[in-house]
Amino acid sequence: MLSAKLTNQVTLNVLRRIHHGPWYPSVYSLSNCFLHKEGRRTRHDIHKETNMLGTVFYSHRAIHPSVRLHEVQHYGRRSFGLSAATIVKAAPVPVQPYLRLMRLDKPIGTWLLYLPCTWSIALAADPGCLPDLGMLTLFGTGALLMRGAGCTINDMWDKDFDKKVSRTATRPIASGEISQRQALVFLGGQLSLALGILLCLNYYSIALGAASLSLVVTYPLMKRITYWPQFVLGLTFNWGALLGWSAVKGSCDWSVCLPLYFSGVMWTLIYDTIYAHQDKDDDIKVGVKSTALRFQEQTKPWLSGFTVAMISGLIVAGVNAEQTVPYYAVVSTVAIHLMQQIYTLDINKPEDCWKKFVSNRNLGLLLFLGIIAGNLWKERRETLLQNAEASR
Repeated sequence: MLSAKLTNQVTLNVLRRIHHGPWYPSVYSLSNCFLHKEGRRTRHDIHKETNMLGTVFYSHRAIHPSVRLHEVQHYGRRSFGLSAATIVKAAPVPVQPYLRLMRLDKPIGTWLLYLPCTWSIALAADPGCLPDLGMLTLFGTGALLMRGAGCTINDMWDKDFDKKVSRTATRPIASGEISQRQALVFLGGQLSLALGILLCLNYYSIALGAASLSLVVTYPLMKRITYWPQFVLGLTFNWGALLGWSAVKGSCDWSVCLPLYFSGVMWTLIYDTIYAHQDKDDDIKVGVKSTALRFQEQTKPWLSGFTVAMISGLIVAGVNAEQTVPYYAVVSTVAIHLMQQIYTLDINKPEDCWKKFVSNRNLGLLLFLGIIAGNLWKERRETLLQNAEASR
């Protein structure tokens, strides 16, 4: 016990000495590993020593702004990690407004655009095979660029609205950090790179992908003319449910792709209606529309209906894609998650709406894993059938 304490004290002294030296960046990972091995000591000792380490790191925070100290108290320990917002803040100052314009500091939107692509790519994989990693990477890059382009278009359209809403008043165009002309040039760059990604696909997919551009451009206008802009967003955000399959197979199997696309649109109506409840008071003031304002206190029945429609579409897509037991098990879990999300939702608490909104990333990832598991199960099922036939 005494030797362990001496060893720990020596380790702390070493950490204190080297934080001025060339190994400074390594202190973060080393200290994190060290702190997580200290479970056998008393909470008082751990608290005392982590405070000493915290002092060291906070005193040099300005030197390495890309590393943020997350003060997560768990039995007296603290953990270190990176976030998208921290990475953006670590970028050169002239670049930061453009990164914020494309919402690189808020990656949840990129996830929600990307996940329907992953579902489609995974469903299109051959039985017993994993989804094409190259396609997943290509679509991930495309999702990042197209989400950024969509945000740029949105902010260019909504500059005057954004100035009147506290949550959006600091956006780069609304605050004057980026001019409309600069934003237009930046948009051209993003779309050019996205076109480069699209040209890597087959001709059918190139034409199909190009057809979505009209939705990307017109979606920001919908909140001015209809209470259903979330529906148009769903049509836009879930285009990858069609494009992913065609990129793998060369064309769309509409018996699979259309139910999957329909499910994605219903999913978007769920999560973006929840999101819109954060801004409903400001939306009334500036005169824009949303499903949150359309449904108001009837939001939960509407969301429940969208959930039933989404799950029905996933079942139809699964049947037509000859999916197996793991897929349907995960679809059932997705249904339970959505029901719990809707039941516990407080539409009058923005923080709860945000929490429910971002939880949809995990829901989408779960469905992706379910599709993979169901596809791998196909090989096992076929092997069992072949063995049964051979034994007859």
